[in-house]
Amino acid sequence: MNKDAVVDAVASKTSQSKKVVGDIVDSVLEAVTRELQKGGKVSFTGFGIFQVSTRKGRVGINPRTKEKITIAPTKVPRFRAGKSLKEAVR
Repeated sequence: MNKDAVVDAVASKTSQSKKVVGDIVDSVLEAVTRELQKGGKVSFTGFGIFQVSTRKGRVGINPRTKEKITIAPTKVPRFRAGKSLKEAVR
């Protein structure tokens, strides 16, 4: 399912236009992105938590030259599923 399919599903369930629902979905995604950029977390009770975690730096190997390279630490978004979502999927 992609964003367009989500917009279609929500629009049909709420009797709102696809334009309005699309704007709302875009706004929600922008709000989540802004909060994660600030280092915060976004929690949807029962659904899950979006948060930023730091991946440690490590030593890797260049597959072409077999030379060791240093991979710098980086921040990555993470999602942890909530209890209700886990139970619904089982």
